[in-house]
Amino acid sequence: MKIAIVNDMPMAVEALRRALAFAPKHEVIWTAGDGAEALRRCVAQPPDLVLMDLLMPLMDGVEATRQIMAQAPCAILLVTGDSEQNMRRVFEAMGHGALDVVNTPALGMGSAAEAAAPLLRKIQNIGWLLGQREKEASPVTPALASGVAQCLVAIGASAGGPAALAELLRGIPAGFPAAIVLVQHVDQVFAAGMADWLARESGVPVRLARDGEPPQAGVALLAGTNQHIRLLKNGHLAYTADPSDYSIYRPSIDLFFESVAKHWRGQAVGVLLTGMGRDGAQGLKQMRERGFLTIAQDQQSSAVYGMPKAAVGLGAAVEVCPLQGIAPRLLEFFA
Repeated sequence: MKIAIVNDMPMAVEALRRALAFAPKHEVIWTAGDGAEALRRCVAQPPDLVLMDLLMPLMDGVEATRQIMAQAPCAILLVTGDSEQNMRRVFEAMGHGALDVVNTPALGMGSAAEAAAPLLRKIQNIGWLLGQREKEASPVTPALASGVAQCLVAIGASAGGPAALAELLRGIPAGFPAAIVLVQHVDQVFAAGMADWLARESGVPVRLARDGEPPQAGVALLAGTNQHIRLLKNGHLAYTADPSDYSIYRPSIDLFFESVAKHWRGQAVGVLLTGMGRDGAQGLKQMRERGFLTIAQDQQSSAVYGMPKAAVGLGAAVEVCPLQGIAPRLLEFFA
């Protein structure tokens, strides 16, 4: 993979180079000391992946991500030395299309290979996603859900998801009659910070989902570990490591949607938002075949039109909506 490093700190650049040396198939094709230089270089010599710092002079990583995705789109992995202090910037950059975030490998602390492993794992995941190809399928005839008392909204998101989730949740008022479960591709290190950030942005309470609890009306529960989250037959949520080889992303949106299709006994809506790859498309299709309303975000409002596009191609979406139209549709559906 052809990789670009954007960082104004020479020690951080050196740490990234040393980490990448453990995977010789990756090649650093250029480095940049600020976002403005990175934008120029992305236009002139597009990389497969940008390792983007957040705090830089002239143009920071958030604005650089926004402009690169607008002018020379490519995969962007945020690399920061202090993720907790930069949580707001992390989610802003992910809202502009950054795929994931990882801490900068530490030089001179323990095993160099162990320090490099989290970065290399993230790069491997992104490489897998970049290799995916969308497949077309025949549309499925929609089925209507029967009216019952319990209501659930299952939402999946990836690249661009934090900002999309924040906008959607701003449109959900307190006292919303349905439970909400969010599955966002984000490492568990950042999940608690994301839940807190979404809670400040949202019209409903947001917190991490606890193992063994049922979804609660008027509360948004965010999957909070690197394990998969599922709905069990008894209607409670559970984290599980299995299947260990299922989906490059943990938690898997597909697995959660499939568990909802199998076990939810009330009224439900599945929503698939912006993201790269195909996770969630098959699960959304199963929800549609069960008779639930399914919604995919449209291309124009998606930061990365990968997962919603896959869902539309499979005929998994009953409706395709712009982001700003999803919350009003949910309010109408559960009125």
